[in-house]
Amino acid sequence: MRFRVRADSPGFFSVATIARSRHLSAQGVHWEYLVPIAAVHLLACLAVVPWCFSWSGVILAAIGTNFFGTLGINLCYHRLLSHRSLTVPVWLERTLATIALCSLEDTPCRWVANHRLHHRHSDEEPDPHSPRDGVVWAHMGWLFERVPHRRSAAFLEKYARDILADGYYRGLERRPWAIVAIYIAHAMIFALAGLLVGRWAGGDWSHGRQLAVSWLVWGVYVRTVLVWHITWSVNSLTHLFGYRTYATAEDSRNNWFVALVAMGEGWHNNHHHDPASASVQHRWWEFDVTYYLILFLERIGLATDVIQPRHVRQRGGTGA
Repeated sequence: MRFRVRADSPGFFSVATIARSRHLSAQGVHWEYLVPIAAVHLLACLAVVPWCFSWSGVILAAIGTNFFGTLGINLCYHRLLSHRSLTVPVWLERTLATIALCSLEDTPCRWVANHRLHHRHSDEEPDPHSPRDGVVWAHMGWLFERVPHRRSAAFLEKYARDILADGYYRGLERRPWAIVAIYIAHAMIFALAGLLVGRWAGGDWSHGRQLAVSWLVWGVYVRTVLVWHITWSVNSLTHLFGYRTYATAEDSRNNWFVALVAMGEGWHNNHHHDPASASVQHRWWEFDVTYYLILFLERIGLATDVIQPRHVRQRGGTGA
């Protein structure tokens, strides 16, 4: 049985609470997640090898973290698919979902289903990643516990029926190896690009091989790890640290640091107050870069039905 603490408990932010972490249950370890996550972390450690370093690789990691994380995870998996806060053409939705797959954060159906479960039972017993079970558990530990019912067709049908209705997403569930294939394919594109650019800039294939490895390590592995931990920080840190604008029924908080690195996702108390909204910017200084991208798509005609924050909807306005 999980040990839960009320958000208003005097000891909620005690050292014991922060240090506590739930252990894996008797159901066992989810090796299908643990192995690739551990492997990519180990490969990312090659970044400390001088031969794998290049400034262009570092730049690719920085740009890629924002590109794949913001477009794929924040905009597509979270606001578009999980909350249906906007509508985009099918070709664009599937493109964004494929970009998300390049961060190896599970299939659209499973990501959406777990996120909707989190919202329905946030910081309660069924919540898959509540910090009330410990920071480490909420951050990443929950991924490593095998929970058969959250892998079942019934679970996906209950929480992600609309996602399963799309043939592309349904196909990913039937052929889970495709997720790894897409990830490997995009990694090879980075390596091949580095090989050719290095050969052209350095004048020989040895320079090409060095840059290929650098772009693979920094542009793919380091970037993937960064996207993971930024996403996971929304699950963990924004339910522990920050301020609460709204008295929601769970422990969500607005965390400026997570909002900065996650392009707006850190204004989590705002989000839990109004999860349907495409924007989490409720004050002028609560910048939401993901929402600005949505507004850009709307301006050029690629996004419609963009749901504004509740306080804007109530007064019949159109701004953030």
